[in-house]
Amino acid sequence: MATQAIPLGEEKAIFRVCPVTRLRVDLAAERMIIANATAAVVFLLVGGIMGLLLALTRWEAIHLLPATWYYRLVTAHGFNMLVAWIVFFEAAGLYFGSTVLLNARLVSPRAAQAAFALMLLGALLVNAIVLAGHADVMFTAYVPLKAHPLFYLGIILFALGALTAVVLFFANIFVARLEGRYTGSVPLVVFGLATAAIIATYTLLSGAIAFIPAFFWSLGWLRTYDPGFYRNLFWGFGHPAQQINLAAMVAVWYALAAITVGATPINEKLCRLAFVLYILFINLGAAHHLLVDPGLSFAWKMFNTSYAMYLAVLGSLIHAFSIPAAVEVALRRQGYQRGLFEWLRRAPWQEPGFAALVVSMILFGWLGGVSGVIIGTEQLNMQFHNTLAVPGHFHATVVGGTTLAFMGLTYYLIPLIFRRELRLKRLATWQPYVFGLGMLLLILGFLFSGTLGVPRRHWGVFTTPAIFSSLIPEPARLSLALAGIGGIIAAIGGAMFVLVVLSSVLTGAAQEARSLRLVLADPADPPEATEIAHVEPRGTFLIMLAFLAFFILVYSRNWWLLGARGWLVH
Repeated sequence: MATQAIPLGEEKAIFRVCPVTRLRVDLAAERMIIANATAAVVFLLVGGIMGLLLALTRWEAIHLLPATWYYRLVTAHGFNMLVAWIVFFEAAGLYFGSTVLLNARLVSPRAAQAAFALMLLGALLVNAIVLAGHADVMFTAYVPLKAHPLFYLGIILFALGALTAVVLFFANIFVARLEGRYTGSVPLVVFGLATAAIIATYTLLSGAIAFIPAFFWSLGWLRTYDPGFYRNLFWGFGHPAQQINLAAMVAVWYALAAITVGATPINEKLCRLAFVLYILFINLGAAHHLLVDPGLSFAWKMFNTSYAMYLAVLGSLIHAFSIPAAVEVALRRQGYQRGLFEWLRRAPWQEPGFAALVVSMILFGWLGGVSGVIIGTEQLNMQFHNTLAVPGHFHATVVGGTTLAFMGLTYYLIPLIFRRELRLKRLATWQPYVFGLGMLLLILGFLFSGTLGVPRRHWGVFTTPAIFSSLIPEPARLSLALAGIGGIIAAIGGAMFVLVVLSSVLTGAAQEARSLRLVLADPADPPEATEIAHVEPRGTFLIMLAFLAFFILVYSRNWWLLGARGWLVH
């Protein structure tokens, strides 16, 4: 890493030394990491249960929930999974990165406590209002749909708490630099978290501009609120919120690669450049939600969905090569050098963090990334806009990618931060694979259904007399069933995660961490290993060629579908 830790001087903060990492941990920061991570897991559990009920409702053969509760849980599920679970965990990550990884102190524990209280109060308020039936407006809450004022107030309070945590993150880094806790640039993981925090600043401010007038409108203080104005501002919040997740997830990927195999980037400067590309261009990808809106110019749409998006995708492609390449080089240096893929066969597949890393990258890149580029292309967007393919895309990115990566890191926070023994290790080993399999089936079911024209958030495609029902082909029943089966398996994988975490935190032996790895011994050179000055990641290069071929094939197929589809224009 580019950072060198400097010995700490006299200060008010109380530190402990981690026996494994040798990093000094501010106990005040540790408490806030634990609080935010715990809240995150609780909201993950709540949102996951709601997600299972929704999946069993979209499965037409079961059709579990009545329409009222379906739309109610769509609203609550979206908030709990896309906002509460993710942002609470990211707040924990921001405190971890700006204090523990820098041997630094938490500048203002009281501000961190206030941020947590605001976020918790806001999240509870939103859930209470939604479940009480006063905010059946779904996650987007598009005007002129109007919710109870407390719904908007809850979102505003949550955003204010999150913004406070972001400001505190930057304050921690600034003070750490002033106090000489590090020299040079911050470590790459912290750099990635800083990227997420920069994007979060813009995102939260955009959300405030959207939701504060909506709050006044719901109170009757504003007579009207322009729907087009709201949609534009909302997607300055809604989609960039997922770009925060992207930057944080990539930072976690680098951390998991280092923890599980001792990987370091081949070219760290290039990795940092990729994060900078996110800052400059990734938020423009939010345009794909607005491509059918008449109020935006053709030039604006084309710029955002072509040149700007290409540079954002370039950043992701850099990370997509850099992380597997770093893993391959690390494993080859440990002696696994035969052929193209001995390093891959001998990788620590039983280690939950490594499994989470690989499955997360596959689901995010091969499904989420490719579908995102397709949906973000103006012409192709016409056949997928507001179909079930859109949830298929963001379930691949946010759930299959970000959530699974965060799950993987949580396993290591238990011994390192919670200072508890990880229980049910065999269950933890299998959990990423079970969750990943479930998400794979659900994502494919959603994507196939969207290709067949199944609408995004409709309660019953075949069971209601909607005019479009006769236009949906019968194979959509199979794709919706596939999604339902995937939802059940993913729920089992999520329950496995919650069980491991709760069992470890509540009943695990109180002890300091003993090693970085949880199931296997820490990576060490086998007897036949030799020192190699330069190792070429040939296997990763071949995998990347396969990915590019897959991308070209799927992308070209969708252009063919655009021309082959029969368009009904009235």
